Amino acid sequence: MSRICEGRVVVVTGGGRGLGRAHALAFAGEGAKVVVNDLGVGLDGLAGAGGSARQVGEDGPARQGAVGGPGGQTGVGGSAGRTAGDGGPAGQGAVEGPGGQGAAEGPRGQGTVGGSVRQPAVGGPAGPVVADSAGRQVVAHNPSQQVVADNPAQQVVEEIRAAGGEAIAHRGDVATSAGAASLVAAAVETYGRLDTLVNNAGFLRDRMLVNLDEDDWDAVVRVHLKGHFLPLKHAAAYWRAEAKAGRRPDARVVNTSSGAGLLGSLGQVNYSAAKAGILALTLVAAAELGRYGVQVNAIAPAARTRMTERTFAETMAAPEVGFDAMAPENVSPLVVWLGSVGSEGVTGRVFEAEGGRITVMEGWRAGPSVDKGARWMLGEAGEAALKLLGEAGVPGVVYGA
Repeated sequence: MSRICEGRVVVVTGGGRGLGRAHALAFAGEGAKVVVNDLGVGLDGLAGAGGSARQVGEDGPARQGAVGGPGGQTGVGGSAGRTAGDGGPAGQGAVEGPGGQGAAEGPRGQGTVGGSVRQPAVGGPAGPVVADSAGRQVVAHNPSQQVVADNPAQQVVEEIRAAGGEAIAHRGDVATSAGAASLVAAAVETYGRLDTLVNNAGFLRDRMLVNLDEDDWDAVVRVHLKGHFLPLKHAAAYWRAEAKAGRRPDARVVNTSSGAGLLGSLGQVNYSAAKAGILALTLVAAAELGRYGVQVNAIAPAARTRMTERTFAETMAAPEVGFDAMAPENVSPLVVWLGSVGSEGVTGRVFEAEGGRITVMEGWRAGPSVDKGARWMLGEAGEAALKLLGEAGVPGVVYGA
């Protein structure tokens, strides 16, 4: 029996753990050659697999946003916010504090570590562990240095190879143009082509709006939204060139949004805005790239990850018997299908995926409307708006509200 992704070349960002790992293994199991992108730092971007639970490398529960509940904030404005999965920043490094991003949060993608300027990694290994301005250990992005961190991307590669598949690891910063370009180049130079891109990288810095620092806003929007845009941009440029050369691709992109992007999440204004931006990016990219043979869709997943199983151990724990609804592997079949030729004609759509449930999200649609045919007077405009609101459906509640 032929496999649905036989011979396809797939890139997965944030592919070292959690959802990204599950996606990478599932694609390989269906015959794909996989490029696994993951920097391999801890939950908060610190060197190694440990670290405090504030930032993560891929997106997890989409629909749990209640404070103190699954995927909620342990304390609004606290450190262990609603999870975005457990993969460890895929191409994004340390994150604690202004200028402390291993993904380089300075002008034009350059950050500072202990006062020195760091250049972003370009597809190579991350740089050495050094101290930031607060004395914490971080991974500096210097491709000429030996990394001092675990390597989940390579671990997933070894799992794929042990099962008879083909895969390579990539440890560049996908939120820089050079890192994203090198990711696409790695696929093309190693396997001769690129067919599917799964964008799945990010981290969190949860704060109530009035307590949110500008640096924390910038860092989260950068890693999620820019970290989606740049790999998509470079992949799209490759596919457009292929189409213009008479080799029209059958390409697929799967972006990762969240329930926070669909409805918003209390204490996560930066994350919610970034995830909502990913939805708009998906819609526009689908409209622009269809002529080149590229389909672009998005998911809003929910699953157990490193961070959720620590913070919400009871809710996220695997059952002793029966269906494990929070297993990240539950989300991957939809992602693999969207990344395959089997999804022909499906583009510009958003799906929620949790446990055994798949939901098509219908987004903004026009509700009740009235047209006077002339300019409204101030008082009557308000009266008309209130009447329309009385006829409209009840909006979804912001998670945690």
